[in-house]
Amino acid sequence: MKSGLFACCAFVAAGSVSAAEKVTVFAAASLTNAMKEVAALYEQQTGTASILSFASSSALARQIAQGAPADIYLSANEKWMDYVEQQKAIEPDSRKALLTNSLVMVAPESYLAEQIEISASWDLTVALQGTRLATGDPNHVPAGMYAKQSLENLGLWPQAMPLLARANNVRSALLLVEREEALLGIVYKTDALVSEKVKIVAELPASSHTPITYPTALVKGQADAAARAYFDFLQSEQAQMIFEKYGFGVAARAH
Repeated sequence: MKSGLFACCAFVAAGSVSAAEKVTVFAAASLTNAMKEVAALYEQQTGTASILSFASSSALARQIAQGAPADIYLSANEKWMDYVEQQKAIEPDSRKALLTNSLVMVAPESYLAEQIEISASWDLTVALQGTRLATGDPNHVPAGMYAKQSLENLGLWPQAMPLLARANNVRSALLLVEREEALLGIVYKTDALVSEKVKIVAELPASSHTPITYPTALVKGQADAAARAYFDFLQSEQAQMIFEKYGFGVAARAH
């Protein structure tokens, strides 16, 4: 069904790009599944292949600031895009708000509770049954930063802080729950939706943390025709349909 729709749209900018060219994209780990599909579609349509590097936004931002050979950066929060902008590592006119996301609490499919009512009176220690609460490290991983904000606003941070399993990216946190090494975890809703081994037991209120936005930008000195065409494609309706399929909201609607 999608192939017919995709085939009807052409990308003028991509026409001048050699099929032999590759574009290197540094993207937050939570974008893994969606970006692989976007990249496959783009290569099918244009012949331009992608080199995709997934990690925490903080790790990628530091690499870009140190001169890593990326063409495009997709961050899971504004802070790390601010950082690369302050380091003058991105093209200043290229920064765009691309996507949105939300936070959920997940548990293994085998976990007895189907829904959890999160409040300041909730006993997290009992709920974890001797395990830990998995999330991204709140010191540098965006998902963990948002999780900390939410837990603070919900009155749970003092209880949760010593019980955290601090993962180096959100997919690693999800994996801890999938393996039942942690019986609860806070991840993006999009991560929960791609896993068959966890269930969503609570949605964290959007009002409990700053809005989760995914900005993207061209890396400084890499804004050639191939990179710009790919960058434009990320904002196209075709790419947006893929992102939405994986549960992301679209911040930048194509015209």
